[in-house]
Amino acid sequence: MHTKILTLNDIAVAGLRMLPREHYEVASEMVNPDAIILRSFNMHAMDIPQSVAAVARAGAGVNNIPVEQLSQRGIPVFNAPGANANAVKELVFAGLLMAARNLCPAWDYVRNFKGAEADFAATVEAGKKQFVGFELPGRTLGVIGLGAIGVEVANTALALGMNVIGYDPDLTVQRALQLSSGIAHADTLDQLFTRADAVSVHVPLVEDTRGLVNHDRLALMVKGGVLLNFSRGGVVDNEDVLAALNSGQLHAYVCDFPTLELIAHKKVIALPHLGASTNEAEENCAVMVARNLRDFLENGNIRNSVNFPEAIMPRDNSYRMTVANMNVPNMVGQITTCLAEADLNIEDLLNKSKGGLAYTVVDLNAEVPPNVIEKLRAIKGVQALRYLGKATS
Repeated sequence: MHTKILTLNDIAVAGLRMLPREHYEVASEMVNPDAIILRSFNMHAMDIPQSVAAVARAGAGVNNIPVEQLSQRGIPVFNAPGANANAVKELVFAGLLMAARNLCPAWDYVRNFKGAEADFAATVEAGKKQFVGFELPGRTLGVIGLGAIGVEVANTALALGMNVIGYDPDLTVQRALQLSSGIAHADTLDQLFTRADAVSVHVPLVEDTRGLVNHDRLALMVKGGVLLNFSRGGVVDNEDVLAALNSGQLHAYVCDFPTLELIAHKKVIALPHLGASTNEAEENCAVMVARNLRDFLENGNIRNSVNFPEAIMPRDNSYRMTVANMNVPNMVGQITTCLAEADLNIEDLLNKSKGGLAYTVVDLNAEVPPNVIEKLRAIKGVQALRYLGKATS
């Protein structure tokens, strides 16, 4: 019997190859899918079928997915952190260079020449003085958020001769090890803004980060600075940015989230959400989420989930079952007691938690009868149970 995967956007072929046709049915329309893969499709108004066991986004941000609703149903949401990091990093520096050298207005100036052909060369030469820019070496870049993308941006800026200061109160050991030793660390956001000629933002849009870049923080920057936002539009207060551009506090604002009020300002470079729009990034994201989704569907393992803990347990010839439940006392005890009463021996067990959610992987010595599975599902606090049986290979 095929596992059914519903795609809500076009997914790179390299990713779909991770789901072999002999085991998976993948289509853009189907009834009762086992899982969903998407990119930018907005799922918030979608009636998500009860059959869905997992949702996988071929990208990093998950604002288009009702994560809380899915968490309550025991459904993990997978993403692809770092798969598009190089693509976004390259765009950040393209934007920084465009702003530093005034490339967009300079290009418009040349393209919009209306005079006689004989006057073209002299006019262009005479007008170039209005587009004098600045070089990057010696300037200070502040990087807010040192995840996969932020680390790449910080290290590249340092290699280009810039001074770099980073801020991330949730910096992981993995990312810290990837950071160049030449990067300074700010204790507060205000400290970062005070020292920065340019600021690049790389944080998710959550309640704590909404409007993170505002009037008060922009006022701390070195006058004539550049702000770059390739994370999410709501992280920056657009009205405050426009005011800073008008006062000369900001030299330019470069972002991936255009609005009508932003594109009307001559000091704004607003791109149509191009951050991950490279063939390489789309393939990397698709391959990562498809591989992790397959491992979850076939083995119950969880990697790179935004709402569930990482839970990876090697698979042997045992009979495997997974349980997603509320993170409350005695859940594991109730599960193991129920299995023991059915004379089932636990050969291996893994239990992990993340916030209010917990996830348990159990390997057993024998087939689990349907009545035992239903008894386990009836335990108060159990959100989802999947019985995977024996490994197929």
